[in-house]
Amino acid sequence: MNASDPTSGGAGAEPPRERPQAAAQRRTQFGRERQAAARSGGPALEAMYQFLLWLIPTLEKLPRSQKFLLGDRLQTGALEVLDQIIHATYTRQREGHLRAANLGLEKLRIGLRLTKDLRLLDLKAYEHAARSIDEVGRMVGGWLKADHAAAATAPREAGHGAAA
Repeated sequence: MNASDPTSGGAGAEPPRERPQAAAQRRTQFGRERQAAARSGGPALEAMYQFLLWLIPTLEKLPRSQKFLLGDRLQTGALEVLDQIIHATYTRQREGHLRAANLGLEKLRIGLRLTKDLRLLDLKAYEHAARSIDEVGRMVGGWLKADHAAAATAPREAGHGAAA
């Protein structure tokens, strides 16, 4: 046996490999978790992304006096909501992120209303923004409600299985 031969277990040997079946199960489980996260957060994430695609160029049209104050604040707030939705999509502790996203959406609603009332945003643009934010808000709220329902049933199922 040669010490440099990887099959001999010498200094140049490869570390023991994980059983193929265990590795495949781990990859499958990880894939399922990512798919479930994408399914649950995907629509809200996509709707918020589409809203930002509309919002950023719209805010660029604000007068210089408000572009760098109100416009930046609205843009930053919308990006924070997107950030919270991304976090919620890829973590198991979603509630805090979803609540932060809801709070951010409320701040956006009020900021956009202020922009409309100051006549910096026309009524048609405001209506579009309000509908978009409402759509994202309904998705985030439904996601939060579904997570609460799943959390409420999970302990009972786990407890029931342990008693059997």
